[in-house]
Amino acid sequence: MSKKLLIFAALAVAALAAGAWFAQMRYAPQSVAPQAVSTLWQLQFADLSGQPQPLSQWRGKVLVLNFWASWCAPCREEMPDFDALRQKYQSKGIEFVGIAIDSEKNVAQFLQAMPVSYPILIGEGAALALARQLGNNAGALPFTLVIDSNENIALSHLGLLPRDRLDKALQGLIP
Repeated sequence: MSKKLLIFAALAVAALAAGAWFAQMRYAPQSVAPQAVSTLWQLQFADLSGQPQPLSQWRGKVLVLNFWASWCAPCREEMPDFDALRQKYQSKGIEFVGIAIDSEKNVAQFLQAMPVSYPILIGEGAALALARQLGNNAGALPFTLVIDSNENIALSHLGLLPRDRLDKALQGLIP
């Protein structure tokens, strides 16, 4: 192998590593101040029938809070796994709630084709602001938090959340 090719390969690897580090620092969920979680319980979003649903109704439970949109491919991909895990863990005091950063019309249309058993709320822009407060500094979707029964964030994940990772996290949080 020529010396120029080795130098080029070394520079390419260094650039790739630097890019990965930068992306991790910029887009990884950030730590969240405890007051951000306590603010969460003061909020409410409408369900598909237009009824306001206070997030405080799930306070004291283990809560899987998923920010998603109907146009987001990874969001749509993980929803069947969330639905299956909700059915597995609901009787154990664990609840899933989806907050759509989307319009009511789009969400209703999407859920007709792909229904889920867990509550879906319509958050639109306000939900995106909440997701940022809760550590999603990239504003990307999907964004999922697992909040334990003591109101600590047990898991924060930006992007498609693998079912086995979420399942393992929930097993450790069964009240």
